Amino acid sequence: MKKSLFIAVCITFVASLAFATDFNPTLMKITAPEHVQYNFDGSELSIPVTVSGVAAGAHFFVYTKDKASSIGPIKNGYLGWHYVNKLDTCIYISSFQQFGVGNHTIKWNGKNNDGGQVPEGEYTYYVWGYDNQNPKQVVTMGMSFTPWMTLPTVVTHNADGSPKTRPDIYVGGTQKFAIGSDPLDAALIETTAYTGGRGDLALDIQDHSYFFVSSPKKDPYLGRVARYKWVPNGEAVLQTDWGDNGFAEFAIDAVGDYHGEQLIDVENYILVGSYDQSNEQPGNYLTYITMDDGTVEKQVDLSDRWFSTDDLNAGGQGQGGPGQLIERNGYVIMSTFCACYREMIRPFAENEADFVAWGNGNGDIVGDHNFEETSPRPWVCFDFMPAPYSYITDADRHLFSTFGSYDLGAVSFGLIGPDGTGIDYYAFAGETAGWKCGTTYIDYDSAYDGILCDNISTTGTVDILWSGGIWFIGQDSFKGTISSKPVSVEESAPSAFSVAQNSPNPFNPSTMINFAIPEAGNVSVDVFNVAGQKVGTIANEFMSAGSHSVTWNATGFSAGVYFYTVKSGNFSKTLKMTLLK
Repeated sequence: MKKSLFIAVCITFVASLAFATDFNPTLMKITAPEHVQYNFDGSELSIPVTVSGVAAGAHFFVYTKDKASSIGPIKNGYLGWHYVNKLDTCIYISSFQQFGVGNHTIKWNGKNNDGGQVPEGEYTYYVWGYDNQNPKQVVTMGMSFTPWMTLPTVVTHNADGSPKTRPDIYVGGTQKFAIGSDPLDAALIETTAYTGGRGDLALDIQDHSYFFVSSPKKDPYLGRVARYKWVPNGEAVLQTDWGDNGFAEFAIDAVGDYHGEQLIDVENYILVGSYDQSNEQPGNYLTYITMDDGTVEKQVDLSDRWFSTDDLNAGGQGQGGPGQLIERNGYVIMSTFCACYREMIRPFAENEADFVAWGNGNGDIVGDHNFEETSPRPWVCFDFMPAPYSYITDADRHLFSTFGSYDLGAVSFGLIGPDGTGIDYYAFAGETAGWKCGTTYIDYDSAYDGILCDNISTTGTVDILWSGGIWFIGQDSFKGTISSKPVSVEESAPSAFSVAQNSPNPFNPSTMINFAIPEAGNVSVDVFNVAGQKVGTIANEFMSAGSHSVTWNATGFSAGVYFYTVKSGNFSKTLKMTLLK
């Protein structure tokens, strides 16, 4: 009955979008001053914040700045849940606030979360927000996140480093879709086929037509990575001149169903996390394979953190992971679906003592296992049975990371700060207690920046799990500085009028225009076609001195060359942009 109901809902949904066009999301943009002066005298600091596009549920954070070298390694918090090593750390988190589209003010009295006065100095502040008011927007109905061995890969840049106008998303290691295309046109999904892969994929950084998949062996158990050439809508070709006849093999301590799940590309290496959940002995590794020739260069033993004899003896599992790896800003965040523990590492740290940047385990509720008073295995972290099941972990450009939180009711994800501080759980608008796999970020100043997620509306069977599509939610974060030093004229306002090239360019269908004005005044941003005719006005309003950004949504316009002119007082500048279709 549930299956029939789900099919009926899908038919209704598809019918309602029968005339759907390319995916064109409304982006969230959070802007605030890059530098704020504060005397740290107990007075109330007011920081102006502007939210554009869609409303934001948001937190304000204050972190130390440029103190990383003197912080840690230290382990603290309830049950020693938080390990931090040479990272600037969080000293204040605001309550969750609701900001509509428009101008707002964030207030801070200069105190930390313990109520103590923060010493005079310089601090980093963040505003992190997401759209918790509006329904999800469908990205594609032809592909879905699935919780086991099919973690998504979002590719935002070409092999030469240039940004993609439309990012590609790979799911299951066999499907590829250009985000921004028609969500209902399944023919736009490109596929390839191969045998033996576990569902995740990493691209060759020098040539994206080649890719790597994890393909472990049994009898005996061996970790194994294969290199293939992607053949659009055909059979992928194993590259037998790489590794040992197309494979790089390495030892793993597996005795049952091997659960090492994800590999990623970092610099010129493939990194593979491996563990075996059924093994009652340590066997947790991170394997480094050179991307050029498939040489297994080294393995790092992670068992001192990812294996627990105490948890095994208490009725959980000894093995905790890692089974999920993501790279952001040169760091790698590791997690797994069946453990409370997650950590961020420096994969190429010169000093072994600096390898782990932060670790987050049981003790702060966020991501914890067996924290309930009624738990039969109190505070056991490595346990397959309790929620949350955090299938997909990812992070934005400022290293705020989120993880799926299935089986906690109408909750969508948990949030962890750049230093590993657990913050809270959050829900998308209309969330239910159904299955959710997690969140993936697009965050590179594109027309599609935000969160990708699934949309299972009910706790259903496997056929529903694989049919939910991929969906979009607006999200953004801002980073600035609070300092006791007076903000110089150069910092408080630009000394000259300036207009940057729109980004992305070329674009489809949206692009962002950034500019700076030295004095407050009325600003107009107009768009012209190649004949010099004005075809649209993006902005015409009073703006304060400083940096600003506006977005042009060119849906409904024909492909071609356009010009945009920014005017402020006696200043004016025109630049060219190209719309693709």
